[in-house]
Amino acid sequence: MTILTIILSLLVALEFFYIMYLETFATSSKTTSRVFNMGKEELERSSVQTLFKNQGIYNGLIGLGLIYAIFFSSAQLEIVRLLLIYIILVALYGSLTSNKKIILTQGGLAILALISSFF
Repeated sequence: MTILTIILSLLVALEFFYIMYLETFATSSKTTSRVFNMGKEELERSSVQTLFKNQGIYNGLIGLGLIYAIFFSSAQLEIVRLLLIYIILVALYGSLTSNKKIILTQGGLAILALISSFF
């Protein structure tokens, strides 16, 4: 893998760790409210907090998977590409069902990283 792909993939991992932080540890913060365009009252609901925390764990594991693939895997490129494609598909689904910006905000770096992995 090129240095560019590694850097972009690490940035994607950091992005997913940040999303995990917002969803799991700062569930009802002002920042989470702004990022997810939800009122603080909504974010403080027990059911929403449970859903966010669960989703946050998934996002953290995606970040962890990228870190593992980059630094420890013998199939580095294959696993990184697989995770990047997964991220892009989830972002595409989110842009179709929730907010059109998601393809860029959640998938933009992943798209760039995936493209760079072919050069």
